[in-house]
Amino acid sequence: MMSLEVLSPVIIVSSAVIMIVCERLIPYTDGQPLFRKGFWTDLGMYTIFQSYLLSWVIFGFIHWLDGQTGISRFQIITSWPVWLQFLLFLITHDLYIYLFHRWQHRNKYLYRIHEAHHSVGDVDWLAGARSHSLEIVVNQTIEFLPIILLGAAPEMVLIKGIVDTVWGMYIHSNIDVRSGALQYVINGPEMHRWHHSKVIGNSINFSTKFAVWDWLFGTAYLPRPEKPAAYGLSTSNFPQGYFSQHWFAFRPFSKKRVERTEE
Repeated sequence: MMSLEVLSPVIIVSSAVIMIVCERLIPYTDGQPLFRKGFWTDLGMYTIFQSYLLSWVIFGFIHWLDGQTGISRFQIITSWPVWLQFLLFLITHDLYIYLFHRWQHRNKYLYRIHEAHHSVGDVDWLAGARSHSLEIVVNQTIEFLPIILLGAAPEMVLIKGIVDTVWGMYIHSNIDVRSGALQYVINGPEMHRWHHSKVIGNSINFSTKFAVWDWLFGTAYLPRPEKPAAYGLSTSNFPQGYFSQHWFAFRPFSKKRVERTEE
């Protein structure tokens, strides 16, 4: 039987191929190129380089913290079934992501490290990979720290990583999905692509995996059959390179009233 370590990249790459094919066959937004502007930066620097580097930083810190505290030795949830462990971390972290994501759009300092994620003009399966490294460090540390410290099953990190990656590709994908009533519970591109809209994306559809958070907290927006006219940032001066995009988050604030970019 193939190990999860080997199966993980197989699942992720296969899912990416399926989404690329679906984007060509049933596009949500017509005319988007496969190799759109910033594609190679997102694939090479954000998906491969940044993910590899930050995994060492994040898990190095978590294991160091566990070594200092010894919390994992209590094996608080070790006896739980794997499926129950998974549901616990899936639901609690997704609620955290909704709340933190919403806060990012309401706080000018937090928005600066989130801005890069919204700079993609042609939102597709790879667009979700573009996230500032500080944002990734915060979110993934909060995600994986309890998994390790509470003594979850060893495979839980890989399982959660696979689900995060595939779901992230799905909700950003340029696929014309019609999920009907399911969109009130499970999030997909129908709602999340509106979040990347230039016009109103700054105040709607903050959910990642479960759309139910948006419906419960009054931030849901799902007009039919309308679609966003354009994606990305209203500003035209956002840099294109990986390192320049990171540094851009620390530019000085204007002395005038800060007008946050709609996205």
